[in-house]
Amino acid sequence: MSDSKREKETGLDSLKKLIQRYPQLSPISGDINAAFNIIADSFSSGGKLLIAGNGGSAADAEHIVGELMKGFKKNRTLPDSFVEKIKESGCEIADYLVPRLEPGLPAIALSSHISLNTAIINDTDGNITFAQQVYGYGKENDVFLGISTSGNSKNILYAAATAKAKNLKTIALTGRDGGNLKNFVDISIIVPETDKCAIQELHMPIYHCLCLMLEERFF
Repeated sequence: MSDSKREKETGLDSLKKLIQRYPQLSPISGDINAAFNIIADSFSSGGKLLIAGNGGSAADAEHIVGELMKGFKKNRTLPDSFVEKIKESGCEIADYLVPRLEPGLPAIALSSHISLNTAIINDTDGNITFAQQVYGYGKENDVFLGISTSGNSKNILYAAATAKAKNLKTIALTGRDGGNLKNFVDISIIVPETDKCAIQELHMPIYHCLCLMLEERFF
């Protein structure tokens, strides 16, 4: 079996396990897999993931970053080329860093930058806090992931529109009918729930599955 085929089958196995645990997600399994492929292609091309959400969805954005930027379930080994470079700093530093550092998949939670976001709120308009960061951070091969239970959060919509204009790939993680956000993104993962709490309860296993699939692909 080729490495690429093995990688794809491993990812699909994780998705299959997700659907076994949450059969109500079966109708959107194709969208979850499509989102995974978009993010995986981005990372393969040197891109990064920009994530935005409000309230509980902001916490989800932080959670995703935490799973991607360090080891999630697998041990991540530093590449030999980096180990050799860090050894140039001296044996003591290398001996400390090499067993502790882990390769990360680059992801940024846009809600985390308190000074920047409050400056935008104070000086310009709070609805463009995420759009401003997408415009500043966003590069070709990057992906924007907007999390909104309703799909109608204005600051997420404006960020998605900015991402599209910057030629980023765009993904929405929503519920209900997907809201207006589904019209601004390449892939919408719309969980089959209408209550905000129930939507958020399904968002977590979905993004955990995506993080697991990505870790399996790259490590």
